[in-house]
Amino acid sequence: MLTHFRVGDKAVYPAQGVAEVMGIESREVSGNQETFYMLRLLDSDRRIMIPLSKAPSVGLRQVICCDQVPEVFGLLRTKPPRLARQNWNRRYRGYIEKLKTGSVFDVAEVLRDLYLLRYQKPLSFGERRLLDTARELLVKELSVATQGPMDGVQRELEAIFPAPVEDVLGIPGDEAEDI
Repeated sequence: MLTHFRVGDKAVYPAQGVAEVMGIESREVSGNQETFYMLRLLDSDRRIMIPLSKAPSVGLRQVICCDQVPEVFGLLRTKPPRLARQNWNRRYRGYIEKLKTGSVFDVAEVLRDLYLLRYQKPLSFGERRLLDTARELLVKELSVATQGPMDGVQRELEAIFPAPVEDVLGIPGDEAEDI
């Protein structure tokens, strides 16, 4: 599906987050004239140029509509068929691939699975970073979709996934199980 953006539109750039289209400009690159979307990431103010011709292949898409937000929260509340019993490295690569798709539902699955895995065992450093990335991507998009504050979306996520006992008490997981 080919999506055309206008200046001022919000777009989701996979694994980077929500960006605003600041302009559409033609530039010469390697002797060829190319037209680019000039994007500014909302959370970091970073600038990105994406050729219009490459926008679909890199996964640039519109922010989900407000009607889809309950579906995302519904997915977060579901239990996965079963949490992968793979080693952390294989899980990590799978999560990276899902984040790269740019699908809000794939990002939600990564967030849900990592939150649930966190209740079973400590996450690796890489998995904790992915959890943070997925949370940031989801919070930003859902707040733009609902035109609501990010902290409201964050509170809703915390209601679905309360911190494990050891995080709240600041003690290792083995000792927290005795409480």
